[in-house]
Amino acid sequence: MRFKDILGLAHIKNHLATSADAGRIPHAQLFVGPEGSGILPMALAYAQYVVCGNTNSENEAGDTSCNLKFDSLAHPDLHFAFPVANSDKVKSHAVSDHYMEEWRQFVKEQPYGNLFDWYRLIGIEKKQGQIGVDEAQDIVRKLALKSYEGGFKVMLIWMAERMNTSAANKLLKLIEEPPDKTIFLLLAEEEEQIIQTIRSRCQILHFPPLAEDAITNALIERGCTRDEAMRIAFEANGNFNKALDLMNNDSEDLIFEKWFVQWVRSAFKAKGNRSAIHDLILWSEEVAKTGRETQKKFLQYCLMVMRQAMLINFNAKGLAYMKIRADGFHLEKFASFVHENNILEITSELEDAMYHIERNGNSKLVLTDLSIKLTRLLHKKAA
Repeated sequence: MRFKDILGLAHIKNHLATSADAGRIPHAQLFVGPEGSGILPMALAYAQYVVCGNTNSENEAGDTSCNLKFDSLAHPDLHFAFPVANSDKVKSHAVSDHYMEEWRQFVKEQPYGNLFDWYRLIGIEKKQGQIGVDEAQDIVRKLALKSYEGGFKVMLIWMAERMNTSAANKLLKLIEEPPDKTIFLLLAEEEEQIIQTIRSRCQILHFPPLAEDAITNALIERGCTRDEAMRIAFEANGNFNKALDLMNNDSEDLIFEKWFVQWVRSAFKAKGNRSAIHDLILWSEEVAKTGRETQKKFLQYCLMVMRQAMLINFNAKGLAYMKIRADGFHLEKFASFVHENNILEITSELEDAMYHIERNGNSKLVLTDLSIKLTRLLHKKAA
């Protein structure tokens, strides 16, 4: 991956290249950015720039052999750690090395992909992956070895917020005082989920969502018309991964919107109607059959819809980028039911449900309880 291959973010490319050229290379860096903003491609390009001794952020003339190894993600001084779980392929003590073939495929095909895309690729979408203590032991072992080519060696930890406490504590000393010419690149979407002792030892670089123009131009290069590319770029809201999914009609949001519309319609019918409560329970049972990661992503989608509805209700339509394509459902009409008198409670209930599902609460009970509460909140009158 080269800097020139990355969408937008010229100021970050320039900062990383300039600091590397000047020899100012922090031993531990934390890249934080929303989904689809490009923190993984940027980290790969930066690692390649440093290890291969590249000198120009556009042409990046450096060691040709080194660059070729990086292009195939096979350089011996580039190490990876990412969330995994046991699967049909790995029965126990799963670590990143067990999934390197799939990881190379993922980075090549979906460098802007999200965690759920990764879980689907390796067949653990019904589980919750993590970076555990077995992984931490592997990291310690790998970094104890000398650099294969005598220069820098890089440990890239993708979705570092999935590192559990035991793993984080085991790596704490190593991150604080790594071996000579060792660089840690931690990548995260949710900075606050990384323990403070790790964060305090890293230089943090925040990534903004991608600009609409950058996404539009990239979609046009992939065959979209300009009008279609502009529409998708606006709806993607800075998330290139979502833009590609929308372009290919492969977004999980298309499934989530069907669930959401069915859920909301049942909730409206349920007031004073006992038979509609049965519909809500059946809906909860259906969603509960999916994996926990799917359930969490759906609840995040619901949060996003509620916030968009609130913006429309407050006449800030220019900030409302979301579209719902379900027949007969209009976000503008639904928006009148999301107001200052219930939005905080709705948000709190959705966040609580995510919290309990993540901690292995009974999904059917959590979703049924949430559905009944949503029925009450949506019928609450505005102030």
